[in-house]
Amino acid sequence: MTCSPSTMREWESPDYEPTLPVSEKSNPLTRDIDRASANCIVRMLQACDAQMFQEETEATYQVQRLLSGQVVKTVMEVAKRVELILKDPQDSLVVLSGCGTSGRLAFLMASGFNRELRRLNQSLVYSYIIAGGDRALLSSQEAPEDSPKLGMLSLKKVCEGKKHVLFIGISCGLSAPFVAGQLDFCLQHPEVYTPVLVGFNPIDQARDEHIPGCTFTFRSVVQRMQELAKSQVAFLINPAVGPEAISGSSRMKGGSATKILLELVLSAAHAATFTNTPITYEGILQDMRAYEKTLDITYTQSEGITSLVEAAGQSLQRGRRVCYLGWGSLAVLGLIDASECNPTFGAGYEDVRGFVSGGYRKLDNSEGPLTSLGPQFCIAHEDFLHFILPYLNNQDTVLLIYTHTDDVSEVAQLAHKVREKTSNLHAVYHHIDGHTAAAVQQDVINKLCLSTLKITWPTPASGSSLHMQWELSTKLVLNAVSTGAHVLKGKIYQNHMIDVQVTNSKLYRRATRLLQKLSGHPESKCEEALLKTIYRVDKLTLDVTSSDITTHTHTASKRTKVVPLALVCLLTGCSVSEAESHLEQQPIIREAVEAWLS
Repeated sequence: MTCSPSTMREWESPDYEPTLPVSEKSNPLTRDIDRASANCIVRMLQACDAQMFQEETEATYQVQRLLSGQVVKTVMEVAKRVELILKDPQDSLVVLSGCGTSGRLAFLMASGFNRELRRLNQSLVYSYIIAGGDRALLSSQEAPEDSPKLGMLSLKKVCEGKKHVLFIGISCGLSAPFVAGQLDFCLQHPEVYTPVLVGFNPIDQARDEHIPGCTFTFRSVVQRMQELAKSQVAFLINPAVGPEAISGSSRMKGGSATKILLELVLSAAHAATFTNTPITYEGILQDMRAYEKTLDITYTQSEGITSLVEAAGQSLQRGRRVCYLGWGSLAVLGLIDASECNPTFGAGYEDVRGFVSGGYRKLDNSEGPLTSLGPQFCIAHEDFLHFILPYLNNQDTVLLIYTHTDDVSEVAQLAHKVREKTSNLHAVYHHIDGHTAAAVQQDVINKLCLSTLKITWPTPASGSSLHMQWELSTKLVLNAVSTGAHVLKGKIYQNHMIDVQVTNSKLYRRATRLLQKLSGHPESKCEEALLKTIYRVDKLTLDVTSSDITTHTHTASKRTKVVPLALVCLLTGCSVSEAESHLEQQPIIREAVEAWLS
């Protein structure tokens, strides 16, 4: 697939889907991804990811980009604030917070950089907050995202007794009330808190919807921060990275850009503190370019990624499962990717699962083991061997994820055990060019696997920067595998998350807008269709129409296929029960609609 420069930049025009913020627009590059082959899907995702590093042009409306001068300067300033805390950690803290993917990446960053401090025998200064607590690291907990009070209380609790706090709130769409509540709290207590907001919409596209029980909206908080940014007592890092390949799926580019920005900030601060490397504009820009190179190196393996997408897609189409077995921080990225499939695609938790060598001991989350919460919270390789492996067959896909610095003999042992149950075994591994220490064991793994995706890296200047690139590369591969597999299963309509779970106000509004766009009906009729499928009725009662969104989303959380059913009803005029039986016979939405209309 080749993309013309005009298609790559079409989204930047002020006339392109003008009512939607950048993070919610549909990407012109992926308009027909639901009809694409696995190879074409991977090419489309590559083109979308490349948009992250596009530079500004005169012809487009003025939106900062990842490589914009102002973004680089703000990254430098925030890194200097982190450096001050690292040099004098007494009574100080750096808190990273977010909902969903943003919160999971906050955890990944905080735990990774604390691990580095532990290695250097330094005080730990990083904490993370995720809406819904640690269970949200592994499962969808969308409802707490709507509560600014929960956000504020969780921040107060983490920062108790601290005199200096650098708070980094992450909200890809500048929309999460949970994060808005935390930022507002920081602004009310400037003697302790310096707030930083990371997101990917222009300020005038921040969510301006009234938040129940609050006097502020997300946009009003951002506007206050924008004023304070002039005197550097608050900071905004909000480059546009282009619409997501699957509209609104901010786990993809939003997540990748979040990871890149946070690592730029924290690694620059660490280098300044522990190796006396000054924080410079050129240094930050050079590190950004290294991440751009990471994309290039990863997608040179597009053929291998395509094989994985095909294997995973076939497994899901047959009602079977995909399992990621990982080592180190790459395993955590497997957990994160798997946990996002339920809210994004309406997948069952068994469909895509992640497992970590060392389980919770290795995960090192603040609430400790969560296994008592149920089987989906059993994440160790031992859990996989006991509860999953006995039931696998050749229709299940198993993916080993590791680097040459992991215990490759342990990988080989696990590969042998898996191979006894299924031949559908694949590997993704990273190694440095010329490194041959684990070559014999790797040969064994290659023979056991149907395919091996070997990503080769040049010898690095720094081991930690290379590991961060391995992580980003792994994230890109796994996002492609899980997204591509669900596209092939029929979970996407055009390039929209048609089977999205309607579990908070953001997703309720997104579902209504999506129905409006795809059906051509007015907003009121689309919301009516949505409510009918949430409550499974053909006529709405006063009780339903007078209830608030929280009541609707609470009911919707217990339902499946809410949006697909509403779309079929809108496009065909059928009843909810007729739509249900139609989707049972033809689960691919576009084909169901076309079959009905013909």
